[in-house]
Amino acid sequence: MEWETVIGLEVHAQLLTKSKLFSGSSTQFGAQPNTQACAVDIALPGVLPVMNLEAARMAVKFGLAVGATVNRRSVFARKNYFYPDLPKGYQISQYELPVVQLGRLMIDVDGMKKEIGITRAHLEEDAGKSLHEAFEGLTGIDLNRAGTPLLEIVSEPDMRSAKEAVTYLKKLHVLVRYLGICDGNMQEGSFRCDANVSVRPKGQHAFGTRAELKNINSFRFVEKAIDYEVARQVELIESGGKVVQETRLYDSQSNETRSMRSKEEAHDYRYFPDPDLLPLELDEQFIKEAALGLPELPDAKRERFVREYGLSAYDAEVLTGSREMADYYEAAAAMVPGQAKLAANWIIGDLSGYLNRDSLGIGDAPVTSAMLAGLVCRIADSTISGKIAKDVFDAMWNGEGDADAVIGKKGLRQITDESAIERIIDEVMARNPKQLEQYRSGQDKLFGFFVGQVMKATQGKANPAQVNESLRKKLGDKPA
Repeated sequence: MEWETVIGLEVHAQLLTKSKLFSGSSTQFGAQPNTQACAVDIALPGVLPVMNLEAARMAVKFGLAVGATVNRRSVFARKNYFYPDLPKGYQISQYELPVVQLGRLMIDVDGMKKEIGITRAHLEEDAGKSLHEAFEGLTGIDLNRAGTPLLEIVSEPDMRSAKEAVTYLKKLHVLVRYLGICDGNMQEGSFRCDANVSVRPKGQHAFGTRAELKNINSFRFVEKAIDYEVARQVELIESGGKVVQETRLYDSQSNETRSMRSKEEAHDYRYFPDPDLLPLELDEQFIKEAALGLPELPDAKRERFVREYGLSAYDAEVLTGSREMADYYEAAAAMVPGQAKLAANWIIGDLSGYLNRDSLGIGDAPVTSAMLAGLVCRIADSTISGKIAKDVFDAMWNGEGDADAVIGKKGLRQITDESAIERIIDEVMARNPKQLEQYRSGQDKLFGFFVGQVMKATQGKANPAQVNESLRKKLGDKPA
C-alpha cells in the first residue's frame, strides 16, 4: 500500500521583549537560576498580571507579514495542567479568540511552490525549565523562563514530507528574524518546534491518528525525527497494530522517537477566560503603526535583488537568508557600481566560508562591507588578479588592514605593463627550448605549461588575460 504523510507544525517563537508577558521581570538569557521570576510570574496571592503591549505589537507585525487576519479583540485563557516547572498550575494563553488567524506562507521545494496555511498565531507565556543533568536522581527547577512571551504559530496540516516541513520551518525562522520579533536561537530555546505527524493511505481524505513530536531544536533533527516517525507508523500499521494519539520525544543519539505521554485534547486543559485579564483590544491606529514598522520582507527582497542586481535566483536566496547578510550585500554593492555580481560571489563564497570556519555571524566579520567593496574594486580595475585577491582577503580577515593597505604592504599590485609581460615571456621561452619546439610541433597542451611558468616568474602578479594574449602571439611566431 502507498502511504501519504500529513504534517502540521506548532512553532514557539520567543518574542524579543525586554520584560515578560505579564510582569516587569527580565527576559535576558543566561541569568543564575530563579533570579528572574517575580511574584507575578509564580502567581503569589494578591498579584495581578499586566499585559506587555510590545508583545502584542510584535504579534500584529507577524500577522500582517503572513497576510493573516489580525483580530481587533482577542481573549486570554487559562490552560490548566500540572507540571513541576509550572508554578501557577496553569499557563496563560489564548484559545478561542487568538490575536492572529488564517495566514499563509509560500514555500519552494525543488522548484515547486506550495502554500502552507497558518491556522493561528497566539500569545502565551512560557513555563519554567526542568533541569536533569546536574542532579543525580533529582530534577532541578529554574523559573527564570516562566512568563516569557511566546508567539505560538500553528500551521495547517498541509505538509506532505519532512523536506517540506523543514523548508517551511526555515522560512518561518528567517521571517521572524527579519521582523525583529525573535532572535531565532534554537540552542537557547527561543525558537522551538513541535511536529504533528500522521500517515494515511494514498487517496484517503480522512486523517490518520497523529503523534506529536515535542520540542525539537534543530532543522536537521526535525527532518530526521519526522522521517523516523513516518517509518514507525507505517511499519506499525502494516504489521496489524494501531497508532495511538500521544506525545513522543525525539532522541537524537539513537535517532528514534519514544513515547512520553498520551496526547491531551483541548478539553483536558479546561480552558476558560482568565478572570484577571481584560480582552486585548487593538484599535486601527495601533495596527497601522505596526504596519509602518514592517521591513522589506524576504520574498520581496529576493525578487528585488534578482531584478536590480541581475543575480540568479540561487544567489538572491542565499543573500537574503538573513536580514544582516542582505544589508551587508547591499552596502557593498552600492560601493561597487557595475560589480554587484562579483560582490555577491565573494560574499557567498569566501566571506561565508570564513564565517563558517570561525563560527561567526556576519555582524562579527572582521572584513566589513566597505572593506569587501574595496577588494572588489581592485579586482575590477585589474590592480590584482582574482587569485591574488584571495591572499589579500585572508590578510584583511587577519587584521592587516583594507585591500589597498595589504596590496601596498605586500607588493601585490598586478603587472599590467605589456612590454614587461612580453619580456618575461621571452625569458621563459628562452629557458624552455624543448617545450617550445614541442608546442610548435603541435602539442597544444603545453600552452598551460608556459602560462604557469610566466605566472611563477611574476609570483602570480601578471594579469592572466594579458599573459594568455601575449603568449598566443609569441608562440604563434614561426622559427627563423
